[in-house]
Amino acid sequence: MLVKSKKAEEHVKDLEETFSVLRKYKLKLNPAKCAFGVQGGRFLGFMVTHRGIEANPLKIKAIIDMKAPTCVNEVQRLTGRIAALSRFISKSAEKSLPFFKTLRKAKTFEWGTPASLPSRN
Repeated sequence: MLVKSKKAEEHVKDLEETFSVLRKYKLKLNPAKCAFGVQGGRFLGFMVTHRGIEANPLKIKAIIDMKAPTCVNEVQRLTGRIAALSRFISKSAEKSLPFFKTLRKAKTFEWGTPASLPSRN
């Protein structure tokens, strides 16, 4: 659970409302997993900061560090990682099209220049 307030002055009030709802429905939080007053951090695979939701650098690094796929499963793994970050990539579907074309060729696998990684724009 994440409670984010627009203004620091409103945060205590927002927390009180959240705890009230949790008490109403008899829900409990694990104190070991709670962090209060933090400026940002990882949440559900994304980075949440004062600027909003951002891509997790570890997920970006995982894509950058990947070797060229040698089989269909590796292309599927790559497209899955790109899909997880698609909200941060402009025209991600268009840029991923060569990967999906590679997947459509079910009988033979060929990783060539047209299917190489999209530009980093």
